Amino acid sequence: MKGLMMDTPLLISSIAEYAVRFHKDREIVSVTADNPRHRCTIADVISRSKKVANALARLGAGHGDRVATLAWNDYRHLEIYYGVSGAGHVCHTINPRLFAEQQVFIINHAEDRFIFVDAMFMPLIEAIADKIPNVEGFIVLTDEAHMPETKLDNVMCYETLLDAETDDFAWPEFDERTASALCYTSGTTGDPKGVLYDHRSTLLHAYACLAPDVMGLSSKDVVLPVVPLFHVNAWGVPYSAMMTGAKLVLPGPKMGDGEALYELMDSESVTLALGVPTVWLGLLQYTEKAGKRLDKLRMSIVGGAAVPRAMIEAFRDKHDVELRQGWGMTEMSPVGCVNSLKAGLEDLSPDDKLDLATKAGRGLFGCEMRIVDDEGKGLPWDGQAYGALQVRGPWVCSDYFKLEGSAETHTRDGWFDTGDVATIDPQGYMAITDRTKDVIKSGGEWISSIELENTAMDHPAVAQAAVIGVAHPKWTERPLLVVVKAEGQDISKEDLLAYYDGKVASWWIPTDVAFVDELPHTATGKVKKIELRKQFADYRLPD
Repeated sequence: MKGLMMDTPLLISSIAEYAVRFHKDREIVSVTADNPRHRCTIADVISRSKKVANALARLGAGHGDRVATLAWNDYRHLEIYYGVSGAGHVCHTINPRLFAEQQVFIINHAEDRFIFVDAMFMPLIEAIADKIPNVEGFIVLTDEAHMPETKLDNVMCYETLLDAETDDFAWPEFDERTASALCYTSGTTGDPKGVLYDHRSTLLHAYACLAPDVMGLSSKDVVLPVVPLFHVNAWGVPYSAMMTGAKLVLPGPKMGDGEALYELMDSESVTLALGVPTVWLGLLQYTEKAGKRLDKLRMSIVGGAAVPRAMIEAFRDKHDVELRQGWGMTEMSPVGCVNSLKAGLEDLSPDDKLDLATKAGRGLFGCEMRIVDDEGKGLPWDGQAYGALQVRGPWVCSDYFKLEGSAETHTRDGWFDTGDVATIDPQGYMAITDRTKDVIKSGGEWISSIELENTAMDHPAVAQAAVIGVAHPKWTERPLLVVVKAEGQDISKEDLLAYYDGKVASWWIPTDVAFVDELPHTATGKVKKIELRKQFADYRLPD
C-alpha cells in the first residue's frame, strides 16, 4: 500500500521560487572585473535568471542541451546556475585551470551548444575556438562598455542579451531525475570523466549540507564560497544558501589573494567560509603578517585535501574560529562527510580534540560508507583496519556521462570505489590514509604519504609538503619528502627528519628531503603527484 502524499518533484527552480518568496531582499555581494563590489538581491538574481532562460530559448537551446560556463564566482554565474538548470538545460561548469587540451576534450565530449565566458577568459576561448566547432555562440559576462576585442564572429554580450528579454518566464515542471549539471573530473590519470547530476540529487545534497553538524546554515549567516562555482557546484553552496536566505559574498577573481579575502570577509561580516587548504594557508599568512584577526568568522569548512593539525590549531587559537574538515569527490556532489564534534566527546582534552579534528569526519545521512580489503570483504570500524573506501547514496554517481557500463569504479553490488584508502573508528570518524595509487609500499609494508605530509605541515618552517615513493634497491621504494619552505623560514633536512621522531613509526620516516620553490597542482588545487614522480624519476636516495 502506498502513502497518500503529494508527488511534488524536487527541482532547482523550486529553490528559486522559495528564495524569492521568503528571502527576496537578502543581499548578494560580488567582486567582478567590471565592478569591485557589486550588490544585488536574491530577487534580482532570480529575475535575471529567468531572462537567461528566455534568452536561451530564443537562441534555440532545447531540453537537456548542455550550456557551459567558464567563469568566476559572481552574481552573473549564479544567475546562469538557476536560469540554465531551472529551464531544463544542463549547466556544464568548465574549470579554467584545466589544460587547453582538456578543455577542448570536455567541451566536445559534453557537446556544449553555448558557453558563458568571463571576459578575462576570452583568450582561453580564442586559443581553442577552432577546435570546438559545435559551439554555436560565446556569451561574454559583462556589459557593452567592458566587452573585450575579439576576432571571433559568434560572440554576444551578456548584459545586452538580457536587456532584450523580460523576466516573464514560467519554470517548466519535469521529472526530478532530469539532468541538471555536468562537471568533469580533473583527469590526472586519463581523459576527464563527466559526472552528470540531476535535480533530485542536487536538492537532497543541499538539504544534507544544511544540517548543524555539516554547514549549519541559516538566514543569519553570511557565506563566502571560495570554492569555485566551476568546481562541483561550489559544494552545493549556491543551493543551500538560497534555501536558507543566507547572504552570499562571491569573491570573483580574488579567490586566492589573502589580503583581498580578509578585507572582503571583514567588511561584509562573513560568518562561514568554504575553500581548499591552500586558500586558508594564504589567509593565515596574511593575518599573521598584518596583525589582523578574523573577528566575525565563526566557521571555515575545508576540503579538497587533508588539513594539517597546525592549521586547525591556528584558526582555533589565533582567531577563535572552528575549522571543520570535510571530504568528498566530484562523483559525490561532492560532500560525503564533515568533521564536527560528536555528543559525548566534549570532555576530550584539547590535544585529543585536535587529533580528532584532523580526520575527514563522519558520514552524512544519505551517504553510506564502508572499507573493504583486496577481496572486497568488509573491514571493521575499529580505527585500525584500513582498506579501500567505498560509498553509495542518492547523490553519488551511478556511472559517468557517455561511459555507461564501462566504468571500473563501481562494484557489482552498487558501491562507488573512491580510490581512497581509509580507516573508520568506532565513533564513525573516517580518516583517509592515502590514495590507492599514492600508497608507498616499502619492504612489503604500506606507508601513508598523507600522514607524513600532515606531520611535516605541522612544522612552522614548512609551507607545503608532499611525499612520494622513490625506487630503492633494498626496500623497493622509500618515501621522499618534497617541501616548500614557509616565507622567511629556513630548516635543514636533518632537522626536518628529526621532527618525525616519536610522531610516526621509525621505519615510516622519509629517507630524504628535497626542497623546491613550488609544488605542481592540479586544476582543482590538489598536489599533482604524477608530475612530482616524473620530476624525481631519476632521484637517487642516499645510501
